[in-house]
Amino acid sequence: MNESFEQADIFSQNNLDETAPFQQHSFTSKQAADQIQESAKTLRAKLFRFIKSRGEYGCTDEEAQTSLPMLPSTQRPRRVELSNLGLIQKNGQTRKTKSNRNAAVWIASDL
Repeated sequence: MNESFEQADIFSQNNLDETAPFQQHSFTSKQAADQIQESAKTLRAKLFRFIKSRGEYGCTDEEAQTSLPMLPSTQRPRRVELSNLGLIQKNGQTRKTKSNRNAAVWIASDL
């Protein structure tokens, strides 16, 4: 089975079609989740392909946000979803952000 088919198959699973997460106490968070629902699957796939393309070097959230480009409030929930699905994981390393803080490095789980 070729890699492009495997990736397409991963992102057609029913668990990737679930409702985008939101803060239960926040009406605006629920609105944002409803609005992104249609594109969340595509954004997850885009983020996963980027993380996978980085190999063992991986990426931080900030690196993904800058490279894709994707806003932090869009990228982070997609990364959490990918992590919850077991498709990505922290590699145990950190790198400095633009603000000189440590950030976790994420890699594809199948590396």
